[in-house]
Amino acid sequence: MFSDLAPLLKGLDRRHLGFQPGETVFRQGDPVRYIFMVTGGAIDLLRHQASGASLVLQHAGPGTMLAEASIDSPTYHCAAVAVSSSTAWAVSKREFLNRLAQNPTLALALIRHFAHELQNARFHAEILSMKTVAERLDAWIAWRGPLPSKGQWVRLAAELGVSPESLYREIAKRN
Repeated sequence: MFSDLAPLLKGLDRRHLGFQPGETVFRQGDPVRYIFMVTGGAIDLLRHQASGASLVLQHAGPGTMLAEASIDSPTYHCAAVAVSSSTAWAVSKREFLNRLAQNPTLALALIRHFAHELQNARFHAEILSMKTVAERLDAWIAWRGPLPSKGQWVRLAAELGVSPESLYREIAKRN
């Protein structure tokens, strides 16, 4: 989907950014000044819950617009944290909205992008509604493919909305 948007954003002033694993891109409640496009690595959008747990709302890899729901908000609704060494470019929210208002082709491409992301969000909600860790893991694998490396299982547990320990037990049963 990003490949449809990228050519339409040529000429916008971009800041090229790099992030180390665990580095914060933005925090929940920060003012929205930039729209981010992930160009390398992976960045997770996290919602911190009252219990102290974090829920992964989006796992954004290369070609993903980050926190697009914040385009029409004064503040970010979640935090963004690099999962691995990651790169992104950022464009001014104001400049992005000006380009969007002037370019119907960009507006249509963005609508298509939002539809795709909404489908992913609905599937993620479906996974979170499943009762067992086994069901959630099976659905995740069917949707996303093979399990990530062992070092990423804590992040996967957060994405599935389960404790890391329950995920480890389920994976151990399968080996």
